[in-house]
Amino acid sequence: MIKLPDIRQKFTDIKEQVEQKVFHPYLLKYIETPVIDEDKLLILVSIMDRLELSYNEMKNYAMTTMLIQIALDTHEHISNAAVDEINRQLTVLAGDYYSGLYYKLLAESEDINMIKELSKGIKEINEHKISIYQKELNSIENLMTSIKKIESSLLVKFSECFKVDLWNEFIAKLFFFKRLLHEKRLFMEAGSSVVFETLKELTIVNTNRSIKNLSDKQQSDLLVICDRYLDSSKQFLIKGTSQLPYLNDMLEARITSIINEHQPIVKTLVEEG
Repeated sequence: MIKLPDIRQKFTDIKEQVEQKVFHPYLLKYIETPVIDEDKLLILVSIMDRLELSYNEMKNYAMTTMLIQIALDTHEHISNAAVDEINRQLTVLAGDYYSGLYYKLLAESEDINMIKELSKGIKEINEHKISIYQKELNSIENLMTSIKKIESSLLVKFSECFKVDLWNEFIAKLFFFKRLLHEKRLFMEAGSSVVFETLKELTIVNTNRSIKNLSDKQQSDLLVICDRYLDSSKQFLIKGTSQLPYLNDMLEARITSIINEHQPIVKTLVEEG
């Protein structure tokens, strides 16, 4: 039986060490503070906590995977966050800096298999990002598949490396669900979302309007599409949480919290009305 203090302490210690690596004081003067996805870190620690790894091995694998995730996330924010050329260049350099730390740690571990698997994940993520940003997608299903790959490929390759593939589908659904929640929130609060912009182009014919200037009916239709995928993923996660072996209490509580963030737009409109 997993003791809560053990998993919490491992998670906290590794998170602090990741922060020490990425919170470079010079970079933080000019770019947004890098976001460490604590849920992805918790998944990594939870998976490895059941394997025959030393704490140093667990720490090294978790840190390397999180560093490359942060590097990928930083590069993705270049077009959105950088307001001038200096910021843009520094954001690029920050992403490269985190990538360099990742390669350094993996090289020191001499784990060639892990390097290969994570490299496959990086390649897959970048290919799907290109498909979205260059508007190469021709269906809603393809868009959702790309979002799922972007959010989970790194962790899926990680679990495959350790032969714990039973986590794969759950990981993919969980972080797809979480990303859709984030995109829905951006759309409703700021009228700006990569996913909803692509949904608009795939479903609304002959409109040059930005998504924030769509009619109420058009905006509602986009939200219904998003909710359909959220509802389906939620049902999978509810069922999957009870079937995953060795699910520690800390991770189970976090998964439940994420699931409960979803409130279908139809229900929301009824309550507000």
